[in-house]
Amino acid sequence: MSRRPVFLSFCYDDDVNRVQQIRNMGLFDGQQLLSSNDFETVKRKGKIAIQNWIDEQLKYKQCLIVLIGKNTADRPWVQYEIKKADELGKAIFGIYIHNLKDFKGYSTKGSDPFIKVFGYSKYKCYDPQHLNFPGMTAYNTIQDNITNWIELAILNK
Repeated sequence: MSRRPVFLSFCYDDDVNRVQQIRNMGLFDGQQLLSSNDFETVKRKGKIAIQNWIDEQLKYKQCLIVLIGKNTADRPWVQYEIKKADELGKAIFGIYIHNLKDFKGYSTKGSDPFIKVFGYSKYKCYDPQHLNFPGMTAYNTIQDNITNWIELAILNK
């Protein structure tokens, strides 16, 4: 499969380590993750600067992947990214990442962000639920399927 340019939407404070695991799989082209310092620099410029950064990043991406952690659905910028990608006609789907182990351990499953944004589950959310062999099955499920999930989302948009 070809490497598709994707935009990863997630709650930075809670899930950056889990997201880095997915990016490190090397299976797709995505945006560079902003460090917390870089995001603070953009954030200091105000709401319009953040929207412009998101809009510019989404412009050249084929797919928005919402990496769903415990608090992702409640994050205003995640909600903005979902609305903007939907408005632009991008392929969209979610992956629950609570079963990927990070330095804090496992997390709890978050809510479907598409229900929060649209009032119903407008887009598919994949849920690698497996916890055996300390998180590796969830990791392997994502690694083995993410390129297919991207292609399916693009075909079904």
